[in-house]
Amino acid sequence: MDDHESEDYLSRGQLYALALATAVVVANAYYIHPIVAPVAAAFGVSNAMIGAVPALNQIALALGIFLFLPLGDRVRNVRLATVFTIGQFIAIVAMGFVEDFRLFLIASTVLGLFTITPYLIPAYVSKRVDPRQLGHAVAIVTTGVALGILLARLGAGVIGEYFGWRTIYWIAALLLALVCAVLPWLMREPRTARAPEEQMSYAALLRSIFTLARGNRHVLLSGSIQGLNFGIFLSVWLAIGLHLPDIGYGVDVVGYLAGVSIINLAITPPLGKWTDRIGPRKARLIVACIQLVAAILLFLGEDSLWILVAPLLILTAVGPVIDICGRATILIEEPAIRTRLMTVYIMLMFIGGGMVSWAATATYELLGWTGSCLLVLMLAISVLGLSALARRLPRPGTQAGQPLAAKSTD
Repeated sequence: MDDHESEDYLSRGQLYALALATAVVVANAYYIHPIVAPVAAAFGVSNAMIGAVPALNQIALALGIFLFLPLGDRVRNVRLATVFTIGQFIAIVAMGFVEDFRLFLIASTVLGLFTITPYLIPAYVSKRVDPRQLGHAVAIVTTGVALGILLARLGAGVIGEYFGWRTIYWIAALLLALVCAVLPWLMREPRTARAPEEQMSYAALLRSIFTLARGNRHVLLSGSIQGLNFGIFLSVWLAIGLHLPDIGYGVDVVGYLAGVSIINLAITPPLGKWTDRIGPRKARLIVACIQLVAAILLFLGEDSLWILVAPLLILTAVGPVIDICGRATILIEEPAIRTRLMTVYIMLMFIGGGMVSWAATATYELLGWTGSCLLVLMLAISVLGLSALARRLPRPGTQAGQPLAAKSTD
């Protein structure tokens, strides 16, 4: 390895700092889940209608990914990340103060539209780490996602129970203001590592997404798998947020139950190394099998929190690994197209998540806990089937001569 090149690589401390920034930004999409019942009551809307909040947030995020994330191949990532985090800050302040459900829904949707930073960071990281350690580096950043979800669920549940749900959004706004201030430092690039900004027009940049998608079937498949995987995650936690108050528990219990997410902080980085060793396609298939077992166990947790903890632990552990594996099959591609390929992947992820969010609350309204478990089971079966199919596709990146390709795409 060239000494000069190694100096441009991110240190472990820098990776964890980026993971913390990711945690703060990611958390905004998940505060609603443990407090979904009191928010619905405050605005006087049904369980099915409150499902529009996370659903439109996710769909708007997919639209924002399409419109804005490709700019990461044209404009320096730090500029985009700062602008979009400021946009999130404005939206979440509005969510903390508006008194009309329609305005709350609009603010949440705008929040989703500007939630771009967590998906710029992995592309930025991929350009500043040793390719042989890509899975591990992406896993560290993904730990920030797990931390953000943990903070959102645990914090929102407890704070919502004792201080009111609006307090959550005021605290979130303060955290976002801090991230806005430090992002230019966290994502700075040494001059030797800076690539010239792409001169392709914005319209051509968007058109190129469809061309790249057609030429990279593995990206379409990985994005579809992650859309279903994300749908499992959202379905489970929205169902829990509605079910526990129905059987007499407060929203703080939803937050305490979400504390199982802390397992990700310890196991995700080692699992990232594991995917580097055996290849993400094989790793994804293995964890999809484990996820299916957890989906079956959910049926047993309807009346017992203690029984519910077991499948939640499993789902919390394996869900992020499927995402890491999907990203690892993309981030080995040429640096000039990585952000646009990630655009396809993330769009599919959030389109799937948004559609399933609404389906999850409607299913609970109609069929209760058992119906929610059946939805999760169908999604888990689909993830497993597509993961098996993905192993049969040609390996991406092998023609590029990159040292990681043959090793990590299995």
